[in-house]
Amino acid sequence: MKFFIDTANLDQIKEAQDLGILDGVTTNPSLMAKEGITGHDNIMKHYVNICNIVDGDVSAEVISTDFEGMVREGEALADLHEQIVVKLPMIKDGIKACKYFTDKGIKTNLTLVFSAGQALLAAKAGATYVSPFIGRLDDISTDGLNLIAEIRMIYDNYGFETEILAASIRHTMHVIDCAKLGADVMTGPLSSITGLLKHPLTDIGLEKFLADYNKGN
Repeated sequence: MKFFIDTANLDQIKEAQDLGILDGVTTNPSLMAKEGITGHDNIMKHYVNICNIVDGDVSAEVISTDFEGMVREGEALADLHEQIVVKLPMIKDGIKACKYFTDKGIKTNLTLVFSAGQALLAAKAGATYVSPFIGRLDDISTDGLNLIAEIRMIYDNYGFETEILAASIRHTMHVIDCAKLGADVMTGPLSSITGLLKHPLTDIGLEKFLADYNKGN
């Protein structure tokens, strides 16, 4: 399973990278705004800064909702750095743009996916990643994890190469459950990754080891 961090915060990205297990970064306009990154030039520069920290794919989202605008923005984003993945909305023109970029050899991420049918269309258009938002489904009393299972079954049935990027991860158990279901990638806050480190028996055991060692010193 690949681990992506869902943020535009450079310090958090560096911390995740320093762990040695980070495979990429996902961002969106809301995450950029949260870090105070506004204005076209500043946003584009920030994407490059992120790419210079991590070794893997960095999803950069278009804001256009029409085909021509997505193509224009996506090509500009892809030109920024070889690690950039063009993030497209799951709408009709988003699928058209996905196919366009696929034919050009440019990586894509179809985002705001909430159904297996949408994921199927994304795979048919050649998306590199599809991003089902499991946390947002959970928020409306719908089983987000079941969507991961449905997409996994469909992709395995037909050998689609599109990777399932479990998005809107809220906590550590989301990560574990998605790993059990065979999601290719998870993306979430730093806390959902570092939370995997925690177990009280580890802390207790380490404390005892150190105490026993210090008895003889």
